[in-house]
Amino acid sequence: MSGQRRYLDLNVYLRNSGYHESAWRVSPLDPAAVLTPAHYVGLARTAERGVLDSIFLPDSPGVAEFRSEYLPGAGLDPVQLLGAVAMATERIGLIATVSTTYSHPWDVARRLATLDHLSGGRAGWNIVTTVEPAAAGNFGDRPHPPTPERYARADEFVEVVLKLWDAWEDDAAPMSKQTGVWADPAKLHPPRHQGTHFHVSGYLPFPRSPQGHPFLTQAGSSPAGVALAAKYADAVFTPQSDPADSRAFRQSLRAQAAAAGRDPDHIKVLPGLSYLLAGTDAEAQALRLRLEQAASGEFRWRNLANLAGLDYRRLDPDAPFPAALLDSAPKTSFGASIYRMAAERPQSLREVAQRLSALPGGLDFTGTPQAMADLITTWWQAGAADGFTIMPNVLPDQLELFVEHVVPILQRRGIARTEYRGRTLRDHVGLPRPAASHAGGK
Repeated sequence: MSGQRRYLDLNVYLRNSGYHESAWRVSPLDPAAVLTPAHYVGLARTAERGVLDSIFLPDSPGVAEFRSEYLPGAGLDPVQLLGAVAMATERIGLIATVSTTYSHPWDVARRLATLDHLSGGRAGWNIVTTVEPAAAGNFGDRPHPPTPERYARADEFVEVVLKLWDAWEDDAAPMSKQTGVWADPAKLHPPRHQGTHFHVSGYLPFPRSPQGHPFLTQAGSSPAGVALAAKYADAVFTPQSDPADSRAFRQSLRAQAAAAGRDPDHIKVLPGLSYLLAGTDAEAQALRLRLEQAASGEFRWRNLANLAGLDYRRLDPDAPFPAALLDSAPKTSFGASIYRMAAERPQSLREVAQRLSALPGGLDFTGTPQAMADLITTWWQAGAADGFTIMPNVLPDQLELFVEHVVPILQRRGIARTEYRGRTLRDHVGLPRPAASHAGGK
């Protein structure tokens, strides 16, 4: 990265009809559109027109059943879906969320490396350990693992995936018709991994992908999550609402990455930024009001309890916030933000929920493109972020407004790119292609 000019890194979080829970009721889209590849292709092309780095699809292998009544059931497999998007785009990065708790390394390594080949080097993996306890019932009879166990498994999981991606040397496949040698066995390195959580023997059935390692991201800001990110991640998606706090988080993460033997410039901090844009503040606030009026109070308090790691079926939403339960609730990044909000003054779970329609602990903006560009610029200049994960509250309109009106302001200020640096996602963010470590057993 030395000598390269720094630009904002802009990643787009795409969830169904938009980030806000009521987006599907307000968006001009047919609600069924979110089940079609064409919807995501259109969004990706819009992001590509704005020279944005990547799109990011969330995912969970388990669904809290109460959510299906209120939210679109559109949890298509993100890796397969991005395979379709790859065929219809040229430059935009394609980041899929895949759980380390409810997957296996060999399969995940192959699926993501396949996407990297299909896209010409634009694949990314958002590494998650899965907070949702409902996932456990879909994968056998074992209970949902506690946080320390999930992160220990995640650490070994990523280690094995990297061994698999590095198992072929870059020149391992001469594919020579003359000699009849497709691949040189001396340049193939089966992992032969024998660990605590995984035993993985063989390499992938194809050569190393264009990026070497698909781009690695991690979402969350808990101590365990930060430790995992410092060791492996190329970018971190994090809820931050104050630039001073975000700057401290970024400095701490970079220091931990350096302590792990990494170049701290090789890890990017991309806070989440949900937003609503309009030509005037009044128009933006009117859209916000329309979304809030379409929201379900019943869904909101149940969802708040779920985010906080609490079982809504055991709670009275109109009683004081159940502080006594907090000691035993999972301590997630979102949960910590919710607890802080609840502690500000005595209030019920329903009252706390009514105050929270955006990313817990994160940035939520409503206003004009100029003001949003000013916010982004302020954080950038303060060293509080390397860029943002923008989260349009309504799709496709809000992504189009960002690309057409916010991006040009940032480009005129010289902090957003006007063209892509290269072909791969690593090229976009100015990161080198990792050399193969050949840390396998051969």
